[in-house]
Amino acid sequence: MLAQLLVSGFAQGCLYALVALAMTVVYRATTVVNFGHGDLVMAGAFCVYVLVVLAGADFFLSAALAVVLLFALGWAIQAGLIRPILAGPHLSLAMMAIAVGYALRGGARVLWGREVLPFPKVFPQGIIKLGPVILSPSDLIVAGVVAATLAVLAFVFLATPVGKTAQAVFQSPRGAALVGIDVGAFHRTMWGIGAAMAALGGILIAPITLLYPDMAASTLIRGFAAMTLGGFGSLPGAVLGGLLLGVGELLVGAYVSTKLIDITAYLIIILVLLLRPSGLLGRPAVVRV
Repeated sequence: MLAQLLVSGFAQGCLYALVALAMTVVYRATTVVNFGHGDLVMAGAFCVYVLVVLAGADFFLSAALAVVLLFALGWAIQAGLIRPILAGPHLSLAMMAIAVGYALRGGARVLWGREVLPFPKVFPQGIIKLGPVILSPSDLIVAGVVAATLAVLAFVFLATPVGKTAQAVFQSPRGAALVGIDVGAFHRTMWGIGAAMAALGGILIAPITLLYPDMAASTLIRGFAAMTLGGFGSLPGAVLGGLLLGVGELLVGAYVSTKLIDITAYLIIILVLLLRPSGLLGRPAVVRV
C-alpha cells in the first residue's frame, strides 16, 4: 500500500510541480507572485475544451494554440495591467493579479455556470503494473512533461544570457535598465511564458480531471504551497515541493484522515513560513535598489 501511495502521490505532485514552476518563472524574473495563476491554468484547460469538444479540432493542434493564446494573454496582462502600477506598493501588484484571476473565473462562470464538464480521453488508456504498483499512461506523460520542462528552464536560466538578465532585473530593475536591458519587454515575455506554462498545466489536467470554473482555487493554493516548500525562485525547489506535497497529501489521507487532504497545502505553507521561510532549496534574495 505504501509503495502505491508514494507512486500515486508522485504522479499527482507532478501536476503541482508544473504549476509551481510557472509561478517560479514569473517570480524569478519579476519579483511578483502571480496569485491569479490558478485561473490561467483554468483558462488554458477551458481553451482546449472549447477547441476540442466544441470546435472539433485535433487535441495536439488545440494544445499548441492554447499555449500561444495564453502566452499572448500573459503578455497583455503585464503590459496593460501590471506595468502601469509597477511603481506602486508591492501589495497592489498582488491585488491586481488576484483581480485578473477572479475576472477570468467570473467569465468562465458566465459561460458555463458552475457546471462540471467531462473532457474526452485523449491519453492512452489502460494500466501499467510494476510489481504491486499500478501506473496509468497519463502519469508517465505528466512526469515526462514536468521533467522536460524543468530541463529546458534549467538550461535557459543557467546556461544562457537569459539567466543573467533575470538575475539583474530581479536584483535591480533600474540598474538593469541602465546597462541596456529592456526591462519592460523582459517582464512581458516572462509573464507570457508563465501564462503559456499555465496553459500547459491546463492541457495536462483537462484529460485527467473534470473541468469547472472554480478549479483555479485548489490549483493555485497547491502550486503556491509547492513553491513555498521548495523555495521561492528555485526551479528544482518548485519540482521538489510539488512532489513532496503530492505524496504528503496521500499519506495524510491514508494514515491520518481524508478530511485533512484539502488543508494539507495550507498547513505546509504555515509550517514552512514559521520554520524555514526560504524553503528547502531557496535562499534569501538580496535586492539592491
